[in-house]
Amino acid sequence: MQVVNSTEFATHHQKYFNLALHEQLLVRNGNDMFRVLYEPAAVEEQVVLQPDENLRRAITGEELLAGIYEDLETFFASKQ
Repeated sequence: MQVVNSTEFATHHQKYFNLALHEQLLVRNGNDMFRVLYEPAAVEEQVVLQPDENLRRAITGEELLAGIYEDLETFFASKQ
């Protein structure tokens, strides 16, 4: 771990960014302390799905609910 003051960090920022790749770096600014962390950039392309044949064949929520009511009526009618 290395601690540097803010003036030193501002003057030689590239040096300290390279250092932060391998070890913990703290920058002191008066009474405050800042941690410089390395985090590799992981750029992920967002996948956008398009409607397909399965979506076009799908039933609506109302159709599903009607079918559930029918199944429940049939189930309870068979229990009597």
